[in-house]
Amino acid sequence: MPYRLLADLVVILHLAFVAFALFGGLLTLKWKRIVWLHAPAVLWAAAIEFGGWVCPLTPLEIWLREQGGETGYRSSFIDYYILPLLYPASLTREMQFVLGVVVLAVNFAGYAWVWRRWRKNL
Repeated sequence: MPYRLLADLVVILHLAFVAFALFGGLLTLKWKRIVWLHAPAVLWAAAIEFGGWVCPLTPLEIWLREQGGETGYRSSFIDYYILPLLYPASLTREMQFVLGVVVLAVNFAGYAWVWRRWRKNL
């Protein structure tokens, strides 16, 4: 049971990281220094997608599930709703490339918007 819980927490952490990488730039409107955490997160997320690599959180989650005696995902809220967002069955290299471009484009647009707001307030 504790391994299952830890594995679910890793999935939630993974999803939170993805959300932060995509939309965390908007946090700079309130906290300007968050850029020092967000920019490396964006670069890491894009590198994972462009490189076709597996995020280290994925093997950790699988290991935790195996330690808990699981061989696959059972149907639960996390399994049904969150896991497909992180691990779509139809993910291809081309889709990974598109996801990498989306991460960069969303953040470029977000930072451009934030930059204009900062300059306007000066």
